[in-house]
This record gives sequence, structure tokens and C-alpha cells, in this order.
Amino acid sequence: MGMATKRIAVLTSGGDAQGMNSAVRAVVRTALDKGTQVYAIYEGYQGMVDGGERIRELGWDSVGGIMHIGGTVIGTARCEAFMTRDGRRTAAGNLIKSGIDGLVVIGGDGSLTGADLFRQEWPGLVTELLARKQISTKEAGAYPSLAIVGLVGSIDNDFHGTDMTIGADTALHRITEAVDAITSTAASHQRTFVVKVMGRNCGYLALMSGLACGVDWVLIPESPPDVENWQEVMAERLQAGRKAGRRDSIVILAEGAHDRNGNYIGSTEVQKALEERLGEEVRVTVLGHVQRGGRPSAYDRILGTLLGHEAVVTLLNARPEDEPVVIGIRNNRLTRLPLMECVRKTKAVAEAIAEKDYQKAMGLRSSSFTDAFSTLKTMVRALPHPLTEGVKRFRIGVLNAGAPAPGMNTASRAAIRLGLDQGHIMLGINNGFEGLAEGEVREMDWMGVTGWASRGGSMLGTSRLVPKGSDLYAIARTIENNDIGALLVIGGWSGYQAAYNMTANRDNFPAFNLPIVCLPASINNNLPGSEFSIGTDTALNSIVDAVDKIKQSAVATRRCFVVEVMGHWCGYLALMSGLATGAERVYLNEEGVTLRDLQIDVAKLTRGFEGGKRLGLMIRNEYANSIYTTGFMCSLFEEEGREVFDVRPAILGHLQQGGDPSPFDRIQANRLARLCLEFLIEQCSQDGDRSAFIGLLEGQLKFHDMRDFERLVDIQHQRPRQQWWMDLRGIAALLAKLGPDEK
Repeated sequence: MGMATKRIAVLTSGGDAQGMNSAVRAVVRTALDKGTQVYAIYEGYQGMVDGGERIRELGWDSVGGIMHIGGTVIGTARCEAFMTRDGRRTAAGNLIKSGIDGLVVIGGDGSLTGADLFRQEWPGLVTELLARKQISTKEAGAYPSLAIVGLVGSIDNDFHGTDMTIGADTALHRITEAVDAITSTAASHQRTFVVKVMGRNCGYLALMSGLACGVDWVLIPESPPDVENWQEVMAERLQAGRKAGRRDSIVILAEGAHDRNGNYIGSTEVQKALEERLGEEVRVTVLGHVQRGGRPSAYDRILGTLLGHEAVVTLLNARPEDEPVVIGIRNNRLTRLPLMECVRKTKAVAEAIAEKDYQKAMGLRSSSFTDAFSTLKTMVRALPHPLTEGVKRFRIGVLNAGAPAPGMNTASRAAIRLGLDQGHIMLGINNGFEGLAEGEVREMDWMGVTGWASRGGSMLGTSRLVPKGSDLYAIARTIENNDIGALLVIGGWSGYQAAYNMTANRDNFPAFNLPIVCLPASINNNLPGSEFSIGTDTALNSIVDAVDKIKQSAVATRRCFVVEVMGHWCGYLALMSGLATGAERVYLNEEGVTLRDLQIDVAKLTRGFEGGKRLGLMIRNEYANSIYTTGFMCSLFEEEGREVFDVRPAILGHLQQGGDPSPFDRIQANRLARLCLEFLIEQCSQDGDRSAFIGLLEGQLKFHDMRDFERLVDIQHQRPRQQWWMDLRGIAALLAKLGPDEK
């Protein structure tokens, strides 16, 4: 350990956000595991000022069973007193009395700014407390400084330096569920709806949900409508959409939306403007606090957990002279960032908006935000741009391959529309490589993909055929007959293998000398060169939902569940769902399972149940071990634990492959589809024939050469040789222990 931080405390402050409880749980258990006492400060800064019962020591079990609860179990409150120096002095006195000199603050930029001011004033506050005889000289000497680490909990996702804030993903879940529901009723009546979402100075929720749900118009603070008569333009766009065959019109409005001159745009104003111009009733739905509440998504549970763990590690190694940091996540890696610099840059966006410098406001947002905005502008068109004279048109085929993964349709729709908008001929290939072999190719049109953004499964159809021998000959014929100039393969392992086989057989089949790109779509998350494949997040949410229900069913008896999840030989779904549900044990093919392991697990379960535990949860990857099946494990645990607990299997099966895609998968699908299409168009325009697959790897989104496929994978187990998430096993094991003493 660095400086001997004696005791740490955790508080949640500002607006609540889903996933805060996972962060609190991780902070408490990590601290106890490292031998540090840990306190919760109830009701945010108000509790720090009030002291007494509001500052309570927590034990290992104090944070059991809270991950699936929305909001914050330790409460949050607005605190006027903490805004004053007197209030902060009282708070400092209360912390010293409890022996606390390290804080984890989970909140928005206001809460983090308050924490930093408190830290700066600390030596002065201690001097004042001593002068007033409210603390002893000894106490003053023992607490010369206060260490703080910040975590950002905010549904708006408006904090500079982190890709995601705790709560933003769940808020998107609430919004997309609501907008998907509104879309179907709107289509039934051919009606227009205005949906207002949260996000004061940040259009993230409005923009991403607009893209995810395939809406017609979005108003965000960072980029107000660029014309004075925006009402006309919006109404014309919606009318054009109707003419083109859309049955519903949806406008999403961020609560902070305004026009170019800074005048606030409210939902009533949008409603009026549309009613006057469309001559029909327009309905308004204000989603309000629904977006803040409810069970956290799998992503937010995992994010809160990883950030909470990292916060404690950082705090225990902090030196008094260190600048305070905020822990964030960038390109799927945890990062430590200077707290006040991030706060300043966050506030700079609001200032730029207030000064009507919208270019600057957009510039301060991340590249994925600006990319998404540019994609959205194409997606909301009623029809593609008219063809430009003299632009070379390419014939680009799109197909889905491998097992269906939620998000395949979202990616297909994005690629097809973006291609059509640039004047290219987009060919839909039905039923994967099997369909390609049988010549099932058709030209797609703009309205042909309406409604695909939010639909699970595969509208084009998919198959697991990996073409060999005569299939390759048939595929070459189809490519020649339909004059296909490039191929986008949206799919999983068999899709990658098929593209690899085609590339390897170019000498025999000249038709295969065309650009090919694979976009990762598989719930297994077992594709090389990519840390997230489309569909994985949706599957993870399905598992977490199912496990939440299973846990609720077990309250009456002492029961252990063995839950079997998919993933083939890749343990991603098993480990991540274990992390998100607090499972005691996760069985992975990557680690193997021995009889000795199972004996240790039985002994541990028995000890736990004898100590008053009510529920055991084991998660097993479907191919963890071919001999020790789910049935075998259940029988073994049942036999050994007969007197103490009973055992039930839960094999989740194909529900993990179904379901409408989660917002995370929809957003990724749009982003990757756009990049893949740009790659293919660029290859076509240079007469190139690169064959590649895309993915985020080690912080970079890039294309990998298809010839490297075999080098990057373990062919026998159909998974990448290097898997980033394996590094998280230690955290999962630490948090799942029965207590800090369990070795």
C-alpha cells in the first residue's frame, strides 16, 4: 500500500444513476479484501454534514443483493450546507471523528467539483477545527490530508474523458424500449409522436436512441437546427417520409434543445409546429424519471463493478501530493484522468452552447458522437440523395452468416441505406453463404429496410454453411452472374471461416478477387480482432434478466442454481454474466474443471448455507467440460449437500440468441456498418481486393487482414488466442467470496 490510508468512505451524490449500487458493492468488498475498514456516508454530502448515524461502517454482507436494484441504496440528497465553508468544516470534523481520510465519490460533475474543493480546503478546515477545540492536536496531526477518487454516475453521459458514465446505458435501455413501443402504436394509426428525453446540455441520449430506434428527426443541444425555419424543414421531412411509405413519424427531443439563437425548444412547441403544418393530431410523450430508474443493464452493473474496484486500488496507493483522479473507461480500458481537467472540459461544452459556438460544442464531444450524428443525418432521410452525375456506382452485396445475433438487422439496414445514399447498388443476399451459392440475390431499396433497426434475429436470413468444394464454384458463379463488386459479411465464426476460405481460394476462382469485409456479429463474442461482437450485449442482458428472476424464485428454500449459458468454447458470456449477477463461481472451458475444483466448491457452498446464506449461484459455460456436464454438477452438489441445500439446473438455451438488440448493440452495429461500407467503397474505387475483418482491439478500431485469421485464433476451440476479458477473472473471484477472510 502507498500512504497508510486508514479508513475509506463511499458516498453517492447528485442525481441517482443505475449501476451506482454495483460500484458501492465493489468499493466495499475490494476495501475489505485489502484489509481496509470502509464506511458508507448515507444521503450524500448531507450525511457528511449531519454525521452521527449517517456515517456507518459496512461489512461484507451489507452490500449483498444490491446489484440488480436501480438508484442508490445509500441515498443521495441536495445539500445546501456543504456549499458553505461552515458546512464543509462540520463535514471534515465528522470524517475525522470516524477516522476517515479517503473518499470515493460517485456522482456528476457538481459532486466531483465539491469533492475537489473540500480536498483543497482540508488543511485549513483542520486548523479551524483545532482552533475551535473541536478536534485534538493528535487528531489534527493524524489527518493532514484527504484523498479522493471520483466515479462518474450520470445518465446523461456528459462527462469529458470517459466513453460511458454509470447509468447512461440503462437510460438508453429505458428510452429504446419506450420508443420501440411508441413506434408500433404510431404505425397502427399513421400518427406522429414527439418524445422528450433527458440530457440538459448533452444530446447523447437523444442522438443514440434516435439512431437506435430509426426515428425521423432529432433535436439536440450541441447542434441546433441550422436553419431559421427549422419547423418547415422538419414537417417537410416527415411528410416526405409518409409519401415514401412510412406509417409512423417520431421526433426525439433532448430536454436541453434550443434553436440557433439559443431560444429553448419545448415539446409543446414542436407539437404545435407539426400540427399546424401536417394538419393532424400530434402526440407528446415526456419520458421523465423513468429513464433514471429501474434495474441496471448488464453493462452498467459491470462498469460500476470495475470502476468501483479500480477506485479503491487507486485510493490506497494515493500520495498526499497527487492530483485527484476520476476513473473512466476509454475504448474498453479503465483510465485514470485528472479530475478537475475533466470537470473543466465537461463545463466547456455547456459554455460553448451558451455562447452559441455549436461547432466548438460538437468538437468537444467524442469522435463516436460526431460519427453517430453524421450517420443519423443520412438515416433520417425519407429517401436517398438523388444520384450525382459521373459518380461511379458499385454493386455491393450484404449477407448474414452463422447463428442469428441480435443487431444483424441494425447493421444490414445501416449499410444498405448508407450505400444507397451514396448512389451504390446494394444487393441483399438471403440465407447467408447457402443463399449466395443458390443465387438468392436481390436489389434492396430504401424503404425495404424500414423497421429493421430495432428487430432481433435476421431479416435477410442466415445459415451456418462454410463453403467448400462445389459450394465455392456455385458462389463464384453467383458473383459473376450478379456482377457483385464487394461483399459485406455480417456474422459469426462460420461467416469468418467462409470469407477466409474464399480469400484462400482466389487462385482457383478469379471471381473471389473482390473486397470482402467481415463485421463481427455473434452472441459468443469469440471473433478475432474484436473485443465486442454485435449481439453479445443483448445476450448478456437476456442472461442477467433470467438470473435475476431465478434469484427471486429461490427465497423460500436454501437452494443452489447451476445456470448453463451459451458461448461454445468461449467463456465471455459466462464470466461477464457472473460479474453482473454476483455468481459465486463461473466455470470456463478456458480454465477447465477438475473434480478437485468441484469438491472445493461443494465445501464452500455447504459452509455458506450453514452460515445463513439462502442462495447459491454457479454459472457454467456450455462447453466448460464435456464430462462434468450441468446435470453431473447438479447431481454431485445435490448428493454432497443433501442435508443443507438443494440444487436446480437452469439451461437458458436459445432465449440468449433472441430478443430485440440492446441499445449498445444497435449503436455498435451502426458504427461498424458505416466503417465497413466506407472500407468497401474505398477498395472498389481503387480496384482493390482487400479481404478484412473489423473490430476494436487494444483501444483501436481497425481492419485486420483476413490472411491473419488463422494466426489469431485457436481453431479447435473457435476463439481468439488472446481474450481481453480473461484479465477480469480475479475481480470476479474477489467479489464473489463469502467474506474478506475466505482464501
